[in-house]
Amino acid sequence: MAAGEQARYWQYPDLPGVDLLHARYIRKAFTRHTHETFVFAAITEGVEAFHHRDELVRAAPGQLAVVNPDTPHTGHAGVPEGWTYRTLYPAAELVESIAADTTTLRGSVAFTSPVVDDPYAARLVVAVHRAAEQGNALAADSLLRLVTAWLLRSHGGRLSPRRPLSAGARDAARARAVLEERMADPPSLERLAQDLGTSPFALLRAFKSAYGMPPHTWLTDARVRRARGLLDAGTAPAQAAVTVGFTDQPHLNRHFARIVGVPPGAYQRGRTGKGVPAEGARTYKTRSARST
Repeated sequence: MAAGEQARYWQYPDLPGVDLLHARYIRKAFTRHTHETFVFAAITEGVEAFHHRDELVRAAPGQLAVVNPDTPHTGHAGVPEGWTYRTLYPAAELVESIAADTTTLRGSVAFTSPVVDDPYAARLVVAVHRAAEQGNALAADSLLRLVTAWLLRSHGGRLSPRRPLSAGARDAARARAVLEERMADPPSLERLAQDLGTSPFALLRAFKSAYGMPPHTWLTDARVRRARGLLDAGTAPAQAAVTVGFTDQPHLNRHFARIVGVPPGAYQRGRTGKGVPAEGARTYKTRSARST
């Protein structure tokens, strides 16, 4: 266990559609993963380094790491002392509704840079957290909408229209559908390629090009995402682990913490509100996540 690391992942009931994470990490390394939501991470101390798609970027105090939904990225310390941040995970539907109310952007929106040098926006993200911790629903909701609108006007744009799928991209999409359906018992890469009428290496290249990660990495990310849904519905972590295809709860714990930032039990308590007081809440001391 890395001394000094701690994290709290939670949801404030009066701020629907948004998860919050307040953490200090030193040795922790997030594996490549995606979120269904947007990510607004305000760095308050140290430096976070992360691969965003295929680019290594760094975010320091006064800056935000901003990640669009379904965008592969990692995360690790950019300096020996690690980093501290406060993160908002607003749902795509919420961001799009704020865009429609406050900008000329319509439909699927996105942010143009993974690192935003904007101390004002960073302070607003911190202020949302503090208002939620104090149980001030009016301030938390108002500040959330203010920072989202500010970021959209300053750094937002429209998602590029999708190009027609190539044969490789179609194979990748079909492979993804099979993995989603057979998440708990996936086929081998060779069998998957054979069933799709292609070669293993061709499928591997096509899948990584389409989704930013190879099939086995994507499958782990998808399993954790499905496990989160089960945990939100009240399923016990041990049962969720087996349901999504992990061998046992420790297997789920390891991958869950490397993607979400806290283990399943802490995540479930923070999402349901059970045992998580608004002020002075206990934080989870994290374990180093560099090993698999």
